[in-house]
Amino acid sequence: MKLLEVLNALEEEESGQSREEIFIAPPNNASGDFTDEDSGDEDGRRGTHLPGNVLHAFVVPEDSGSGEDEDELQLQPAMKKQKAVVEPPHVWTRRDIRPDFTSWTASDPHMEDLKSQELSPVGLFELFFDEGTINFIVNETNRYAWQKNVNLGLTAQELKCVLGILILSGYISYPRRRMFWETSPDSHHHLVADAIRRDRFELIFSYLHFADNSELDESDRFAKVRPLIVRMNYNFQKHAPLEEFYSFGESMCEYFGHRGSKHLPAGKPVRLGYKIWCGTTSRGYLVWFEPSQGTLFTKPDRGLDLGGSMVVKFVDALQTRGCLPYHIFFDKVFTSVKLMSILRKKGVKATGTVREYRTERCPLKDPKELKRMKRGSFDYKVDESEEIIVCRWHDSSVVNICSNAVGIEPAGLTNHHSGAAKTQAQVHQPSLLRLYQEKVGGVGRMDQNIAKYKVKIRGMKWYSSFIGYVIDAALNNAWQLHRICCHDAQVDLLAFRRYVACVYLESNADTSSQGRRSRRLETESRFDMIGHWIIHQDKRTRCALCHSQTNTRCEKCQKGVHAKCFRAYHIR
Repeated sequence: MKLLEVLNALEEEESGQSREEIFIAPPNNASGDFTDEDSGDEDGRRGTHLPGNVLHAFVVPEDSGSGEDEDELQLQPAMKKQKAVVEPPHVWTRRDIRPDFTSWTASDPHMEDLKSQELSPVGLFELFFDEGTINFIVNETNRYAWQKNVNLGLTAQELKCVLGILILSGYISYPRRRMFWETSPDSHHHLVADAIRRDRFELIFSYLHFADNSELDESDRFAKVRPLIVRMNYNFQKHAPLEEFYSFGESMCEYFGHRGSKHLPAGKPVRLGYKIWCGTTSRGYLVWFEPSQGTLFTKPDRGLDLGGSMVVKFVDALQTRGCLPYHIFFDKVFTSVKLMSILRKKGVKATGTVREYRTERCPLKDPKELKRMKRGSFDYKVDESEEIIVCRWHDSSVVNICSNAVGIEPAGLTNHHSGAAKTQAQVHQPSLLRLYQEKVGGVGRMDQNIAKYKVKIRGMKWYSSFIGYVIDAALNNAWQLHRICCHDAQVDLLAFRRYVACVYLESNADTSSQGRRSRRLETESRFDMIGHWIIHQDKRTRCALCHSQTNTRCEKCQKGVHAKCFRAYHIR
């Protein structure tokens, strides 16, 4: 089926209880060598002219492929239904929950170590794109170019320059990326043009590679980028703040191809792109991620649907740092009484909104009856055997919420705004609702940060936009660490990204250019008052101001400067 046919089918379908969304999946044979050939300028070919076997669109229900809806419209072969396991009936009682979890007492010595190092934005970003990751990408890119009879000779310094241009495109973008190098006064960008030649950038970008084609797993649609995913997940978890509260949800990596059939049917929340399962801290630090491949390539386990299985994988990743009483928050896409029971056995707390058909027939008041009662009314029951609570609360609408760790008490008051009467009133709110609203937004905060200045440069390879997403996620994580570690000299996300981009581009210009170009860069960046950090250097050099020996330098200017001369050197 064509994507246009899928969209037309969604428009003609009658609206029901469940919502659908569209996401792009890699081709079934994504490990094939042909997928590397679809490279070039994003303006050179139209997305509608791409081969039909390169991109596949899927229409799936919002509950992430549970396989329970026989009318589900999807473009993948139907899965054979497995016999349901008969479980003992749940016994529900009206009382508050009595959890038996230990209290949170863990400390985070790794974060204290990062604070003592006083890392600059570049140093924080290179916790994730570290030397091992950079060298791995360089080796795989050179290997792939050599297989195509091209002697690329890419170096780590050049790769960082390419990363700098991709980062810069997030806050300075042109309709065509080649405009960075044009000599026209309305488009020329000397920082990019002086750092690397246009044809050299295009050559490197076209051969950028992240896996050995001879060792790809044909059953993995993301085999082309799997080594990068593994490395990023390892680095994200290694440097993640150790916290009690985490959020789990879906993120979307937009697909930026030009396609004439892309449109939004009225009244349907359609989103185009790769769907990514994400686990974050409550502030938006990405701890773990996994691109969705659908139920055809990812088998749900433990009697859960696909979304629930991803939550369990995230918890397993968290517990590699220790079996601590983490508290995970997620929405109704993932929540079920079965999932709560599994997490409780793992010693993990969990709270989330839940759909009525996943409450294991918990006998709560009918939603219509609850709506006739005053706002703030609620009903609740506890599963006697599993110690899991299900609560139904009436506010603007009726909300179902489930938890294995937090109960009704202490109930509090919350402000309710009435749009018609334009007044505010206080209504009762159970404790688990209040905690859920405070802690669940981690994935949304991460998406918001990424969307502000996301990488704009895209190639024609199917995984090009995904690479931009990984870079943006690493920058978001580095900025989150900066907010934790640097209380005195915090910068906002834009200034943070600008600093990293400028250091990478100017460093490459300093090593690749001579005379007038390097002097112009030094003069213009020296006094811009943006992102100058003093760092230690092993080799003593002359101070750029007083000309005596020093073992410190400005990381951005790449000049030796004493701490006492640092301010005077950067002021005109």
